[in-house]
This record gives sequence, C-alpha cells and structure tokens, in this order.
Amino acid sequence: MQRWIGLLGRGVVVVLASGCRPEAGTVAPSDAVATTASEGGQDSESGDGPLGEDLMTFAHGTIPLSVGGRGASEGAKIEEAIESIDGDPTPFTLLTKGAADSTTEFVYQLPAQTTFDDFAVPNVEEVPSKFTTFTKDVEVHGSTTGPDAGYTLLARGTLATHEASGRQTALEVVRREPVKWIKVRLSGGIAIEADRTSLQFSELIGHGRQSEVALGEGFEGSWGAGDRGFDLTQRGAAVSGCYDGVAPLHGTVSGNILRARGQEPRTKVVSLFVLTIMPDGSIRGVRSTNGAPFKLVDFGTEAAETSRCPSLAPPVVGCDSTLHGITFARDSAQIQPGSETLLAQLYAGLAADAHAKIRIEGHTSSEGTEAYNAELSERRAQAVVADLIRRGLPGARISAVGRGESSPIASNDDETGRSLNRRVEVRCE
Repeated sequence: MQRWIGLLGRGVVVVLASGCRPEAGTVAPSDAVATTASEGGQDSESGDGPLGEDLMTFAHGTIPLSVGGRGASEGAKIEEAIESIDGDPTPFTLLTKGAADSTTEFVYQLPAQTTFDDFAVPNVEEVPSKFTTFTKDVEVHGSTTGPDAGYTLLARGTLATHEASGRQTALEVVRREPVKWIKVRLSGGIAIEADRTSLQFSELIGHGRQSEVALGEGFEGSWGAGDRGFDLTQRGAAVSGCYDGVAPLHGTVSGNILRARGQEPRTKVVSLFVLTIMPDGSIRGVRSTNGAPFKLVDFGTEAAETSRCPSLAPPVVGCDSTLHGITFARDSAQIQPGSETLLAQLYAGLAADAHAKIRIEGHTSSEGTEAYNAELSERRAQAVVADLIRRGLPGARISAVGRGESSPIASNDDETGRSLNRRVEVRCE
C-alpha cells in the first residue's frame, strides 16, 4: 500500500499497521516522502515474520549495560532498559515522575557487529489521564569504539499517538553502518499537562544484518552470595549447575545467551532463565518462577567459599535433554552453522546411550497458524534427525515429530518466553 508521510519535528513518522514496514533505503527529504509499505505475510516460527528477526531484543543477545541521562535520577533502572527490548509491545512506565525536559539514555551491547536497516516503536498509545503520556522523541545512536564513546546518530523520530493498537512508527534512518553498541535516548512526552507526569514507552524494534555470534564460554563459576545466585559449569554448549543453593539447573548456550530450566527439589516449582555474562564478568538476565512474569536477575562474582550445589556434575546432552541451541534459518529447516557444537555433543551423547529408540521433538512459539507451526516444527525435527544420521547414528533408532506450538513451557507474550518455547526435546525409550 502507498502512503504519503509528512515530517513531524526531526523525524519521519510512518504509521504502519502491524506486519508492515517502510521500503528499505527510504531517506526523508526536507518536506515529505512517499514510502512504500508491504502487507505482512505469514509469521515464521522464529518470531521474525516478514520483517526479519528483531535484533534489538535481550533474547537475541542484546545486553543492557547502563542507564543515564536525567531519567537515571528520576527512577529509570536496568529493569526499564530490559523492558524496552523484551519483544513485548505493551506500553510500560518508563518514569513515574517525568517532565517535558526528562531524557533517559539506555546503553546496550550487541552480540556482534550489526548494521540496522530500520527501527520502529510499536503501540504509541495514550491513557485517559493528564498525569500519564507516551514518550515523545526517540534517538538511536551507534558506536564501534565502546559503550562510552564514539557514538553517531543512526535514527530518530518524534512520536505521535496511534489511532489504534497494533501499529508501529518507523524512525527516520539517518545512517546505516556496522555498530557494536547502541545508545537509545528517550525524551519528553507527547502530551505533558502536569509538572510531574508518568512517561510511558513500549519497545524499540530493530531489523538488519548481524555477523555470526561466537558461542559464549563464560558460564563457568559462581555468582551471588549466600543462598541466592548461581553455581554453573559449562562443557561446549551445555551448562549445568544450581540456583538458590539447592535447585538443579540445566540449559544450553546459543550465541551469548544461556537458556535454562530448573526445579526446586522439595516443592517441584519450576524456574526458567535467560542469562548472559556481562563484560565485567557478572551474570544478568531474567527469571520466571512458577509461570510468573520474567523478572531481572543480576549477580556479581562475590561467590560463596564453597559450592552451594549438592553436586555440580558436568552437563550431559542426550536423552531427556531440552535444547535451545539448535537454531535455524528464518522460516526454514536449514540448521545454522552456530549449532555445530551442540549437535556434535548431542550425537556423542546419543551414540553412547543404550536406549533402543530415540525421538526428536520440534517445538515452536505461537507466531503463525497452528498448522504452519506444526509443519515447520516437523521439518526442523527431521533436519536434526538427518544431521545425527549423517554423523553415524543408525536411522532405525531415531525418528522425528513436530509438536508445533501445542506444548509451550513459557508465555508467548514476549520474545523471552517465545525464545524458550522454540526448542528441540530428546525422548528415549
């Protein structure tokens, strides 16, 4: 569909229905610009849909480093930095007592060099209160130098309220160049009517091209003090350990992100984790316990003198494993090269196992139709089976089944939960 879009302030406001995007390469002239938007098609299992994968999510490996600007003294914290990139477009409170001149800066580290083609902000919505409004101005800066210097402006926009939910405002892209750090600057409010106003924001979406992300190798050691924290050991792409002093944990690493599941042995309460190692060696991420919303976990390296785990056994990949580190090309069953380490470990574990029958189960998140996700998960499970047979596992021992979106282990409301639902499970009998 074609739309004429006028300039508002410093940025182009392109209001798109969900699933639409501006034509790549559009740059705003001085008065107005004709931008082509294409209707969204079939969402893919990977959650990237027709626009490509959102690279500005914590689940994809974008790490929040710091909070700055006046907003840091007005209540903005790392929690808000994570909410701004959690893949959930629902507006949240950025500042409870903001003002027209309030500016909040979030600094993020990307997992690899990234060139962004476009940025957008979804669900710019107002509530019927003079004490609450949505953030007005957004700037995105990038750096290859470091988190504290060398930033250049990549995109900017002045937001206007959407007429309906499910829409996005595309920012004006000023420059497309590889960057490793991102600084997001959020300023003012659309309708400031009081001296102190609750300022809201939803999330920043970013599509583009990213270099291959190296496998993280830092999930080895202890974090936290007393009974709170983690003791972890890593072998290749597999991690085991414990949390809260007693609960065993198992997971796999994809890029710089560990996705793991644990269960408290007495209460049987399950916790899910998405974690990363920070540049200073601390561990940061989110945790959901007993199906509750994900909350920040942030522990330094102030470890206990002795391991808090009842037993810290090396991780094993094989029967009964849940694997998040086998990744696929978008909308495809083509296994990505970054999956090699985990696939080699899976083959070694299954080849040494005495079980006669092995079943590889593919699971998806809920984007797309149920039928589409069932078919895609089947093809992806078959791709894993084919890889294991190629490595030497007898074909008569192993089969594939696609479960689609039928058995989620987390909420599909944000990208953190969706990334946990996209998984491969190994069943043996």
